[in-house]
Amino acid sequence: MMVSYAILPAPDSPKYQSEEGVLDVTQIHVSEQPLKLQGEWEFYWQELLSPEDIRLRSATDGNADRWINIPGSWLGYRLEGQRLSGTGYATFRLNIQLGEQDRNERLALRLPTIFHAYKLWVNGELLAQVGTVGQDKSSATPHLATKLVFIPPGNDKLELVMQVANFTHKRGGITKPIELGGSDGLTVRTNVDIAAEMFVTASLLIIGVYHLLLFLLRRKDRAPLYFGLFALLFGIRSLLVGDLMIAQLWPAIPWELQFKLEYLILCSSGYIITMYFDCVFPNYVSRWFRLGTRVVTGTLCLVVVATPALIYSKMLLLIGVIVVLHMVYLMVGLVDAAARRVEGALIFLLASVVVLVTVIDDFLYYNEWSRIGNISPIGLLIFTIAQMMLLFSRFTRTATNEERIARELQDANSRLIEMNTNLEQLVAERTYALSTAHEDLRTSYDRLLQSEQGRKKLLAYITHDLRMPLSSMLGYVEAVRDSVKPERNEQYLKYIRDNTIRINRMIEELSFLSHLETGQVSYRMEQVDAVRFLRRFYEQYELVVRDAGLEFQLDLGEVEEQRPDVPMVVNMDAPRLEQALFNLVSNAIKFTPRGGVVRIALALCEVNHTRYAIMSVQDSGMGIPPDQLEQIFDRNYRYASPEAEAEAEIEGSGLGLAICREIIQAHGGTIRAESDGKTGSIFHVTLPMYPTRRKVTA
Repeated sequence: MMVSYAILPAPDSPKYQSEEGVLDVTQIHVSEQPLKLQGEWEFYWQELLSPEDIRLRSATDGNADRWINIPGSWLGYRLEGQRLSGTGYATFRLNIQLGEQDRNERLALRLPTIFHAYKLWVNGELLAQVGTVGQDKSSATPHLATKLVFIPPGNDKLELVMQVANFTHKRGGITKPIELGGSDGLTVRTNVDIAAEMFVTASLLIIGVYHLLLFLLRRKDRAPLYFGLFALLFGIRSLLVGDLMIAQLWPAIPWELQFKLEYLILCSSGYIITMYFDCVFPNYVSRWFRLGTRVVTGTLCLVVVATPALIYSKMLLLIGVIVVLHMVYLMVGLVDAAARRVEGALIFLLASVVVLVTVIDDFLYYNEWSRIGNISPIGLLIFTIAQMMLLFSRFTRTATNEERIARELQDANSRLIEMNTNLEQLVAERTYALSTAHEDLRTSYDRLLQSEQGRKKLLAYITHDLRMPLSSMLGYVEAVRDSVKPERNEQYLKYIRDNTIRINRMIEELSFLSHLETGQVSYRMEQVDAVRFLRRFYEQYELVVRDAGLEFQLDLGEVEEQRPDVPMVVNMDAPRLEQALFNLVSNAIKFTPRGGVVRIALALCEVNHTRYAIMSVQDSGMGIPPDQLEQIFDRNYRYASPEAEAEAEIEGSGLGLAICREIIQAHGGTIRAESDGKTGSIFHVTLPMYPTRRKVTA
């Protein structure tokens, strides 16, 4: 069916041409052997004559003396020393002598597109009209269509009279051959040609839409986009050329729209195929060529859109040259790619050669330099099928690679899962070991850091607190050695002994305090009944206080009266808390004269729904000046009344209250003192209570 695009005579068939407006076909059977009406036709320029007008003129003036070769445009026809332009109007006439075998046959004329309006009379009968023929642009209406005109039988000659007007295109006249033959044969041929064109058109449109949808589903690859546009646009163009199927589908389509669409598709084809080539074979199209083709294509499209057909139709040859240059440039790259054995380059090159030949022929045909006909749809279909094979091979290769990669990934994933299972167990074991080692290291580091801080504090305390007693002892030793006062040597030795004992005790207390402050002292916290704890403490130290000449009292009356059967549970390290309370009692003994009273008591209070046990140690000594109550818990604080200093055998170190505060704060409690400076002092130790019993290790 594709061969019907190029209607070529058989090599040995005779060629019949008309001479001076007469065509003799009496020797052939036209109804069985169609022929193209070629040769000289009578030509009446700038005249619109009917068959009757021509007969009247022939009767008075004789036969016409002007003839023009058909098919062909009157553009450039020499008349009275001047060449005609493409616009104007004229009348054509041809007389055909038929043989006896065709007189009773029903013949037909197959009319191509004629620029741009015409009327056709056969034997004086008006059989066809396309558009409106007029003597100027305002009275003429252009239109494009192909027709099949049937001629009644019974005539031995045919007179064809055709009026043609063109004011919208650069070429006017009968530029394509009119075909004469049997009605049945021409009808079959017309239907075959239309079917072939429909096949090509439908193929291009389906291929174009398919690849555009393919691009929408996978936008990373732009090759289907440009190839789909190329196929879709040329599928539309195939409706606008040949038998003009667009006119049969849409009879009222404006001829200007037909022309603009056709020219716009031609103008953009070079750019689209270049971008498609660049996607399939990257790095073969230079940046300057891409920029140049973009500018040239855009300029041509703007000219087509903005100007009438009379102007842009003159650019047909230029458009053809530009398209051919695009293809030649790409074919040079294809030759290089094929030489490098790039996949698909050879198929692309061979298909491009076919398209190039058909495109060149089409441009020559539409410029009346070729008689083969419109064969570009065949070349485009071949090119499209080749590109489909190329893209299909690309997609197949991609899909194969994806399947292979998927299998490899699945195998790798299976191995990874197996390794991961073992690795998880190994990592868990190593993590546990590392965590244990880290905790051990952290504990060791904390202990080392605390030990270092304690060492530094102890060194600082010793340096600060022992300097004065050591200096004093050094003075006594030198006095004894130098016999300054021999009679007082025994007293000096007693001072030295007492200071040594004091320094030894101070060193112990300094060491303990430094450990408290750096958190190196551990606590074994338990829930203990505060009432029982305080009773046991009282019983343990009652004799110590009484031996010092003081009265020792325990006051639990308020607590026992309020809650006789409910224990006052306090979370404590009993030995440490006992140490703190004993320091308070020792201070009370030290600063209370003989005959005085030391009293310990227990009270209960509640603040913000939290209960507290308050243990207090009260003495009847000289008390503490109120302005010094905030300082007595500092490590460097020392206070001793003259009376107590006179009676005490060993001066205190001043560390007891500081130690008390550290121990009580470790229990979550507080310590404070009250005194008016005259009637003794009282120390309150406040500890939080807990409703349940549980062990806590600090």
